[in-house]
Amino acid sequence: MLDTLLKIGLIDFVDVLVVGLLLWALIAWMRRVRADLALLGLGFLGLFYLVALQLELQLTAWIFQGFFAVLIVLLVVVFQEDLRRLFEQIAVLGLGHRPPRSEVGGAAAIYRAMQRLARSRTGALVVVPGREPLERQLRGGVKLDAEISEELLLSILDPHSPGHDGAVLVQGNRLARFGVHLPLSEDRAQLGPGGTRHAAALGLAERCDALCVVVSEERGTISTASRGRLTTLMDPDQLLEVLEDQLESQGIRDSRGEMRWHRVRRRLIEGGIAFALALAGWLAFVPGSAVDQATLEAVVVVENMPAGYALEKVEPAIVRLTISGLRRQLLLAQAEDFQVVVDALLVDLGRRTFALPREAVRHSTDVEVLDIKPGKVRLSVRRLREVSP
Repeated sequence: MLDTLLKIGLIDFVDVLVVGLLLWALIAWMRRVRADLALLGLGFLGLFYLVALQLELQLTAWIFQGFFAVLIVLLVVVFQEDLRRLFEQIAVLGLGHRPPRSEVGGAAAIYRAMQRLARSRTGALVVVPGREPLERQLRGGVKLDAEISEELLLSILDPHSPGHDGAVLVQGNRLARFGVHLPLSEDRAQLGPGGTRHAAALGLAERCDALCVVVSEERGTISTASRGRLTTLMDPDQLLEVLEDQLESQGIRDSRGEMRWHRVRRRLIEGGIAFALALAGWLAFVPGSAVDQATLEAVVVVENMPAGYALEKVEPAIVRLTISGLRRQLLLAQAEDFQVVVDALLVDLGRRTFALPREAVRHSTDVEVLDIKPGKVRLSVRRLREVSP
């Protein structure tokens, strides 16, 4: 295997790199849609399918093939919204699109306004986009396009303002729209006592990477909805940190200058798993599917020794076989899987030297025997004395 790895060329490296990146994106996507256990289950089913193919369990393999064909349709139906979001992310990466950048001052203005609204128990909902487009998730609203300020936010979200019941959309360092309607979530387990604002915040967070900040007018608490999770902040000062983290997701570094280490570590682990799977697949299907030759030693076994004779010695007792097959088959082939059988029935007629044709090799592998060296063996036998009655 080490020799195979050393032979990886530039094209092979690019091949592994592309597949690794695709697997990395798939793992991250499945984690984001909270389907990591489903992905693990599919992995086990795929492993069972490969085992069934290797063991030539035809009926089992046929059932698995039908199941996977139906599964593709089910995945498209169940994850149609998530798949659409995935394709949008690919388009964003391909076009190099970046959302307008917000400054830390804008985050501070939002933070101060939310704190004041929470103290006065005034309901509010503010949306800070991430990298993904979210326009198709929004309905209605009034265009504003004004610079973010604490005073403007308090004015828009005042209970007597027409935009109080909708969401305020932030784009870059500006307030783009207010009175915006968002899709509602049906996850009652997370919503708990939360009302329509919390359902709208969680509904948008389930469909894109935007951050939604909610102020509850009943409890005076501040909650955030992000990546499909609704979290009530026990410490209101956490809000500024959450807002800065959202700016990081837009490619902006906060005052700490770098992303949190636990996120980096998680992504590195996912990337390591993805590239390990890509390399294993390359080893199994690319060089592993090429036809090659190998040599190994096999033991000579003598059968059908006539009555009245005893075998003393076989020269040579071990012969060298040249075999051919797929590289992955040769990698799994062991010397214990092969025996060279000599039929000693003609010893009674005086024969002591026997040729070794390829048909004399007994094995249960899928490889082909090309040659046996040496091509003959000599048996040393002893005639047993007859015991007189």
